[in-house]
This record gives sequence, C-alpha cells and structure tokens, in this order.
Amino acid sequence: MARRQNLLVQVPQSFREMPRWWGDVEGRQWLDRLPRLVADQCRRWGLELDGPVRHGSNALVVPVRGGAEELVLRMSPPGDDVGQEASALQFWNGQGTVKLIQVDPGTSAMLLERLNPARSLAAEPLDQAVPAIARLMRRLARPAPPHVRSTNEIAATNAVSFPIDWQRLGRPTTEQVLQAAVAGARRLSERATGGLAVNGDLHYDQVLAAAREPWLVVDPVLMRGDIEYDLGRILWSRLDEMATNAEVLQRFDQVVTVAALDADRARDWVIVRSMDYLHWGLDHGLTFDPQRCKRLLTLFI
Repeated sequence: MARRQNLLVQVPQSFREMPRWWGDVEGRQWLDRLPRLVADQCRRWGLELDGPVRHGSNALVVPVRGGAEELVLRMSPPGDDVGQEASALQFWNGQGTVKLIQVDPGTSAMLLERLNPARSLAAEPLDQAVPAIARLMRRLARPAPPHVRSTNEIAATNAVSFPIDWQRLGRPTTEQVLQAAVAGARRLSERATGGLAVNGDLHYDQVLAAAREPWLVVDPVLMRGDIEYDLGRILWSRLDEMATNAEVLQRFDQVVTVAALDADRARDWVIVRSMDYLHWGLDHGLTFDPQRCKRLLTLFI
C-alpha cells in the first residue's frame, strides 16, 4: 500500500481560476508542477499528507503530519517574497500569529502550525469579531525592528499620490474629500509613531481559530509605526453588515477603546486608507469596494 506522502495532491480548479494567474504564464506553469513540488517538499521534510488542500488567492495550503504533529505546508509561487513573510512570522514567533516551523526560500515553502481553516473571524458575529481583531492589533504591537517600512513613509507617499491619482481616475470624490485625505496623510507622515510593530495586512479572513489560542493571525506583513494603520480595512471589509452610520461609528469607537488607539490618528488612517483603496479599486475594476470606501470617506470627513 502506498504511503500517503507518495501520493500527489490535486490543484483545485478554483485556485487555477484566481485572477493572480490570468496573465501570468510562469505562474500557470508553476501550477502544473505544483503536485510534484508538494511531494518533493514532503519527502524533504519527512511529512505525510493529511487531508484536502485549501488555497487563498496566491498560495496552496496542504494539511500534513510531521510524526504526530498536525501541520500545514504552504506553497507560494515563484516571485513571492517568502523570505519576508517568514521574517514577519519569526519576529512575532507565535505571539498572536501562526507559528512558523520551517522555511525553504528556494522552493517558496513554509511549514506552519495547523489552525482551523474552516473558522475565521470573517464568519463570526461582529459583536465577537470586532473586539477580537482589536485585541490582536494591540497584541502585535511590540517594538519593531528599525529596518522595516514605516507607516510614516506610506502616509508621505499618499500625500503626494492622492491628487495625481484623483485626477487620473476622473475625480471620483469631491475636492473637499480629496483635500481632507491629503491633509490627513500629511499629518500622519509628520507625527512620531513610537516604532511599534504593525501588521500591514490585518483583516478578518486572515484571523483563524486555533488550539493554543482562540484566534491567530496568518500571513502578517511586518511594518512599524501606527497600529491604527489598518482600521479602515477592518471597517470596509464588513461594512455592508453595518446598516447605519451610527453603527459604523460604534464599531470604530469599539476598536479604538479595546485596542487603546489614538482616536484622532485612527480617524486620519480610516480616511487615508479609504482614499488609497478607493483609487486602487477603481484602477483594478472593482465595483463594491470603491462604494464602501466612499461611504467611509463621507462619514469620517
């Protein structure tokens, strides 16, 4: 009888159809090689396959066992900076994030502790999800290494790019909104940040249920500066569930209180991030997200 680690995984068709691969010939070739790459990596690390594969938009996640330990093998395509992702996980070392067991930059493979992929904060009621993600914002805020990108730099770039992108995209907001976003970006670029670690990609889908802690972050992006940075994303990613503007403001206040944020800085980041994502969404042909960003801009300006 063949051992499970010698079997080949099947790449889900839904993964092959992700927008990431539409114009990426090298990426599609990698998808064709992926079953063999997984088998080779399992043999290299002494792993056995242990269940159906899952995926996000960019990586394949394969449940495996290393002896009695339940783990996952995450395979990323060529060109993705797995070293940077691994550095972020090594920095937090399981404190609020999934734990990294091994990394192989040459094959873009990471071996991680296994979380519960069927349960994320995206499916939890807002009354539970909002305070949970706010607690993680504060949990991740520890002194950051000085070499990583700062939120000040991003705000300074936004202050310059907003008027250019606004004109290029056909003036998608009023000039008052544009000027408020530019002013907010300038304020944020000039304020002292304190040098705390920030996850620059924090949202409900990337917080999974775990065994050793109730919730852990996956795929963090290590930055330093204002932990208020991604509050806008926390609001717009589930904005349709907030029927009234009063509820949006209530959720904003809830995050500010639970995560012990600076309310003025948090408001500026909601404005700046919403303007940035509005432009990005229009550039990429999105329909619903730009409208959510416009709602936040109208409310917070």
